[in-house]
Amino acid sequence: MYEQRRSSVALPGLPPGAQPPVIGQTSSAAHAFPASTAYNFEVTPPMSGQEPLPNPWDAPFTSNRPPQMSRPTRPRVVSMQDTYPTPLASHGAGPRIDTGQRIAFPFPDPNYYRSTSYRNEMQSGERPTHHHSNSDLASPSSASTLQPPQPLHHRNTSVTSFASSFNGYSEDGHFGSDYHEADYQEVDNDSVRALTDQQLASEEGLRRFQAGELSEKDQEWHRLVPEEARDALGKQEVQRQSVIFEVIKSERDYVADLEAVEAVYVEGLRMAKPPIISSSRLGIFINEVFQNLRIILSYHQRILAALFARQREQHPLIQSVADIILDTALGDDFRSNYETYIKQYPLAESRHRKQMKSNRAYETFIQSVSNDPRIRKRDLITFLSRPVTKLPRLNLLLEQLLKLTDAEYDHPDLQTLPIILGILKDCIKSTQPGIEAAESKVKFWGLCESLVFQKGEIIDMDLYDGSRTLVYLGPVMRRSRTETSFSDKWVELTAALLDNYFLLTREEKRANGTVRRLLMSRPLPLSFLRLGAFNTPPEPRREKAEDGGLLDRYRNVPMYPFTIYHAASRSTRRYTLYTASDALRKKWYNSFVDTIGVHKVRQEANMWFNPQTLTDGYFRSVGRDFTPVNGMNITGRIQCAVPFFNGSRRFLAVGCGPGVYVAPVKTEKYRLAVSVRTPNTLAAFITWGDKIFNRLVVQVDSSLTSYSLDILARFADGQTDSTAVDASKERIAGNDSHIVFFRHVHLGGRALLIYCSKRRLASSMTLQVLEALDVKDLSIVPRRSIASNMHCFRPYGEPGYIPKDAYDIVALSKTVGVCTNDGIVTLDPTNIVQSAVNIIPDLKDGLTNEPMALLKARLEGKRPLGFVKVDQNELLVIYDEMGCYINKHGVPVRRSGFIKWEIKAVSYAYRNGHILLVSPEFIEIRNAGTGRIVQVIEGQDIRLLYSGPYSTKDDPVLVVMRGKKDDKEGVSERIAELVQTEEISVMTPAVTTPSASVWDEWDM
Repeated sequence: MYEQRRSSVALPGLPPGAQPPVIGQTSSAAHAFPASTAYNFEVTPPMSGQEPLPNPWDAPFTSNRPPQMSRPTRPRVVSMQDTYPTPLASHGAGPRIDTGQRIAFPFPDPNYYRSTSYRNEMQSGERPTHHHSNSDLASPSSASTLQPPQPLHHRNTSVTSFASSFNGYSEDGHFGSDYHEADYQEVDNDSVRALTDQQLASEEGLRRFQAGELSEKDQEWHRLVPEEARDALGKQEVQRQSVIFEVIKSERDYVADLEAVEAVYVEGLRMAKPPIISSSRLGIFINEVFQNLRIILSYHQRILAALFARQREQHPLIQSVADIILDTALGDDFRSNYETYIKQYPLAESRHRKQMKSNRAYETFIQSVSNDPRIRKRDLITFLSRPVTKLPRLNLLLEQLLKLTDAEYDHPDLQTLPIILGILKDCIKSTQPGIEAAESKVKFWGLCESLVFQKGEIIDMDLYDGSRTLVYLGPVMRRSRTETSFSDKWVELTAALLDNYFLLTREEKRANGTVRRLLMSRPLPLSFLRLGAFNTPPEPRREKAEDGGLLDRYRNVPMYPFTIYHAASRSTRRYTLYTASDALRKKWYNSFVDTIGVHKVRQEANMWFNPQTLTDGYFRSVGRDFTPVNGMNITGRIQCAVPFFNGSRRFLAVGCGPGVYVAPVKTEKYRLAVSVRTPNTLAAFITWGDKIFNRLVVQVDSSLTSYSLDILARFADGQTDSTAVDASKERIAGNDSHIVFFRHVHLGGRALLIYCSKRRLASSMTLQVLEALDVKDLSIVPRRSIASNMHCFRPYGEPGYIPKDAYDIVALSKTVGVCTNDGIVTLDPTNIVQSAVNIIPDLKDGLTNEPMALLKARLEGKRPLGFVKVDQNELLVIYDEMGCYINKHGVPVRRSGFIKWEIKAVSYAYRNGHILLVSPEFIEIRNAGTGRIVQVIEGQDIRLLYSGPYSTKDDPVLVVMRGKKDDKEGVSERIAELVQTEEISVMTPAVTTPSASVWDEWDM
């Protein structure tokens, strides 16, 4: 149909009244169309390949286009016709007569030739290579003078245009024998004349269509084409032309909508007086909501200009528009801009909706502009979604166009359209994951904004981190419990699985349509989430039957249970939830497994503190497979440990059942240095500032003694024996009283040893402070007495009394805090007797302050462990199950809020802005300023061995836990150092340009 063929039959001359087409004179500036009431414009011809192509569809908003948009469009491939000599020289061109009217073919059907002029032309060995445009035909006034046949069009340099698909000058004068004379039909002059009048009427309709002045019912191809033309073309071609017309129409509407967004919404917000959105936030809002819409608009303004030009030239029978679309679709920037917009569209819609709810002026503005004729009472969401649906709709139109293109003839669309469809499908496919991720992000934000937390509790789930995602959200049921058993009451809940937490909420809808989600339990971190049974049989739930009779008012509906629980609170935080089908239960199971697995990998790859093993195997305790053997030494559980330096080497002293062992770090060559029974605590006084102490303090039951670290290091290396260690022993305290505990602290530039002692039947304990002495000062410091035998420490201040239930001491810069059951007592250790005693936190205003009263109730019965300094104004008081913030006067801050730990801590350590809470099974690491969980370390029988004093970021933290070995020699005890990691910075490799001489041997 579309391939032009030749006939071996001689064709007669022009019929009476007909005139062959004449090529008008052209200039380098423009191709002038004949004067007409229907068309009055000029079309600029394509420029040569050596000159930059003009941008024929430069449109408004050019100042906002990206830099790449300023370059000319992709140069079209020059037609093969340009390589052959033109036949015009041999014929000569007569003068062009323009009377304002012209004869035109209203339906140039490629199946047959309609006039004698075609036959004359073919007798001369030439034939048209393109469907001619109206502008190429001569006016009726020249019909009496026969002109030599001329080409019906100017040669087109389009990549895939119909004109360049065939070159008439490259063939010989013989016609193919596969086309017969019977295929040609005569068309009389009266028919041609009548159709011309109808087409002239349709040209005005085309102009009005492109200007958007036609009514909706008239904006169809068949309304702009005479009935005779439609009948002659055939059903398939009519459908094809209708689809091409729909492509142009949809492009016109699309550009009009995007221009309306720019003019009405964007400019309306910018020019609003007074401002609808504050100037500081307006630019951010426009970028978030309208994104790169202006760039996308500029592409389609170009496409539309080219489509209109093609339509004006070839209407009513447009051969192809695929080349115009392909020129734009081939550009990487076109596809990347669409991908960017589509992937961010859900977020843009969310920002708009949020602004509608929170900004009354914005809502009024959106409602007011809906009356604009360009908006036609459509919502902004409709306009924002136009680029999202544009490519799929265009894809459907082009697919239909390809189906209607007859494969029997060699039409260029058969090659071009599959290329375009492949590009569009790849682009659409590549945006799907981004759309799904953005939609999930919008749902996630909606969930975050609707959460209602328990009053007073500070929960930082790091919700607005860029990597946060909502994995799965769905309804679940939960059976309410009674004191005796399950009742028939079922509660509908909404469960949300994030990439770091699991939430269980109950939805409440407010009168304004917003949804609140009340947390039914505390958020469950995935680090503590464990899966129970997911395969138990369904349980019946009675619900009212809508179509049931009097005796059948209720029916049993199967509900499928699954169980999850908190690893640190297996009995109190165990949840059995129900789904409506087994498929949903499997969906939850797969989501849990995948999300927990990904979370675990992320945690292991981004540890804040890396547990590095110092020893695992030497220290053993009795296990289930233990077999006693003569000569085997069982050390028992490790009670205490302390690292120390000697020169540049690190050593480790470990206290367990037989005594104190020492060895170089990360070796198993431990030697028993001090034979004492089960030491309780060890402390190494090494250096502080420019002072050197070199003493190891050991608490054993009711006594305090110290040993030389230099001799212990030599003993660990095998350079001396235990008698030298015993010779360096110095008794510190414990002759006449029982030592309850002691601590090594740095206070006011001094290294202090503070210990608590208790006499039999005493109602309080005595607090004594000793100062460690520099080894350089030992020779000039007199001994206090021969009986005390103490010269490495001296008393610092006078002893004082503290409550008898004291169990620990923590230090600040000038004061210390003594932990008791009633709170933490702060005092000045240099003058305990006259020191002002304060108990923190200070909750005396709890009677008049409701949040403080709630905090006081929460702290009732909790065991204080200490406090750490968060910043210059705040401290975090740490209890075994929770924590709260106070100011320097001890008064709770942050509205008396509290942080609930996931574990019940036994001890803690503080390093570089993080608190490390230690329980027998977990080490919970949190940010001290926000309370956010950053890492969880799991183990068995975990105990804190060493945490300070903390003076530099490199001070180690030592913990002990059950090791990996469990055999006939017993269960191993593993000592690990928690080493803080550092973020790996992205290093840009240095790029060196090789010298040109390196290519000399290649002769390049």
